[in-house]
Amino acid sequence: MLEKLEKYANDLEKIVDQRAKELVDEKRKTDLLLHSMLPPFIVEELKAGRKVEPMMYQNATVYFSDIVGFTKLSSESTPMQIVDLLNDLYGTFDDTISRHNVYKVETIGDSYMVVSGLPQVTERHVVEICNMALDLLGIVKTFKIRHRPEMTLMLRIGIHSGSCAAGVVGHTMPRYCLFGDTVNTASRMESTGEALKIHLSSSAMEELSAYRQYKVELRGSTELKGKGIMTTYWLVGKHS
Repeated sequence: MLEKLEKYANDLEKIVDQRAKELVDEKRKTDLLLHSMLPPFIVEELKAGRKVEPMMYQNATVYFSDIVGFTKLSSESTPMQIVDLLNDLYGTFDDTISRHNVYKVETIGDSYMVVSGLPQVTERHVVEICNMALDLLGIVKTFKIRHRPEMTLMLRIGIHSGSCAAGVVGHTMPRYCLFGDTVNTASRMESTGEALKIHLSSSAMEELSAYRQYKVELRGSTELKGKGIMTTYWLVGKHS
């Protein structure tokens, strides 16, 4: 009888240890998921039950890109083919931007939004975004679509520098969002750009002019919806 009780106790201890390990593993997975959705310092604040106040950042650079002709491509593909395409493309993008001091804000359909200068402040925000943009443009030129391997994706990129606010919005599925005219202008830079080119606003160009290693061409006067006329530029590469 005593031997049976000892065996039962030992088995129970093993079960408890296994359950404890499983709980630790699940907590780790949950933390990884949260950190992929929100900046680390915000995750810690939310886990502690504290309210996260929005913050104003005076110097940041915002990147937008989309795929020219995506609607037509979608109409000629199955939904699962489009899911595979975006997973392949943005999985590659995510791996690439991890090498730069930037934060991916969101992806909506074929739109990809990234910022530098917040939530981690850096004076080199425009450099980080421009280096990243050049890397992503290089990737997309050789990227192969599984169901359309002969096709080159027409990535269109817009970049703008300025101030913006950032904060957490929502309770059920909280998201870290950016607000302000800088975001709107960056979006306009993307929509008025051209395929396989990086479109810089005048303020982004002004920030970038402090760094001599970039090749930039004047585009000229560009009309931005709701903004009027702005002198804009093409980022074409780096000096060797």
